[in-house]
Amino acid sequence: MGGSTVVVGWQLAVALIALVALTVVTAVLGRLGTASASVVAALRAVAQLAAVSAVILAVVRSWWATVLFVLVMFTVATWTSARRMTRDRCGFYAGAAILAGVAPVLAIVLGSGAVPLTGIAVVPIGGIVIGGAMTATSVAGRRALDQLSARRGEYEAALSLGFMDRDAALVVVRPSAHDALVPALDQTRTVGLVTLPGAFVGVLLGSGDPVRAGAAQVLVLVGLLAAETVAVLVTVELVARGVIRRTSEQHT
Repeated sequence: MGGSTVVVGWQLAVALIALVALTVVTAVLGRLGTASASVVAALRAVAQLAAVSAVILAVVRSWWATVLFVLVMFTVATWTSARRMTRDRCGFYAGAAILAGVAPVLAIVLGSGAVPLTGIAVVPIGGIVIGGAMTATSVAGRRALDQLSARRGEYEAALSLGFMDRDAALVVVRPSAHDALVPALDQTRTVGLVTLPGAFVGVLLGSGDPVRAGAAQVLVLVGLLAAETVAVLVTVELVARGVIRRTSEQHT
C-alpha cells in the first residue's frame, strides 16, 4: 500500500487486537459490563465490513444495485432504532423519522451536484447520513419516552390546565430534542479544532488533498446536522402524539 493509506496486513490485525484488548480490559477494570458486548461488536464490524468490501464494487457499478443497497441500509437503521426505543411494533415508525431526515439531505447534496450521482459516491454518503439519523432518532425516542414516564405528574398537570394531549406531552418531551442533537452540534462546532472525523480522514488518506478532505467533511457534517435535526423533530412529535410508545397504551 502507498504511504498515505492504511496498511492492510498483519500490522492492521495486531492494531485491531490490541484495541479490542484495551477496550475489554478497561471495561472489566471499570466494571462497566460492556466487555463481552465490545468483543461481539468488534467481531461483527470486521465480518460485516469484510462482506461489504467483497460486494461493494459490484454494487456501485449498477445504479439499481446502489438503490437497493441504500434501501437495505435504511431498513436495518429502522429496525435498529425501533428496537432501541420500544418493543412495541409502533417503534417501526422510527423509519418515518429517519426518512424525513435523510430524504431532503440526499436530495440537496445530489441535486446540487455537490455529490456526483454515482454509486461510489451515493453509497458512502447515504450510509453516513442514514447512520446519523438513526442514532439521533434512537436517542431522541428513548429519552422522550423516559421523560414521559418519569415526569408523568407534569404531563397530567398540563392536562389539568387545559392542554391538549399532544401539547401536554411536548411540555415534557421537548427537551429530549436538544439532548439528542448535542453530539452533532458539538462535532460540527469543534471539527478541525478537536476532531478530524471520518470523511476528512478518509479523503485525506485516499487522495492526500486536504482541500478535498475539508470540503467533504464540511458537507458531511452540515448534512448530518440537518438530517438529525429533522429526524429528532419528527421523533419527538411522534412520541408526543402517542404514535411511538412503550406499550400498547398511549403515554404509559
